[in-house]
Amino acid sequence: MQAQAAQLIPQGLAAVAKGRDTISTVEAAHAINRKPQTLRKWASQENGPVKPVRINGRLDWRVIDLARLLNVGG
Repeated sequence: MQAQAAQLIPQGLAAVAKGRDTISTVEAAHAINRKPQTLRKWASQENGPVKPVRINGRLDWRVIDLARLLNVGG
């Protein structure tokens, strides 16, 4: 199943993630061509197309969720 998920991840996103399950807000914003503040706004208002994972008070973003967003044309 993990191999199947890896096929869904666009090459640019995979290069940023480097095998990690989550990436930082800055990395995620770059990968989906948005500003980091846009992702922070999605998180604070809970109205974005993807939801973050909070790790020790920090926002991280699931690579698979970002891949789904990119694959449907976000």
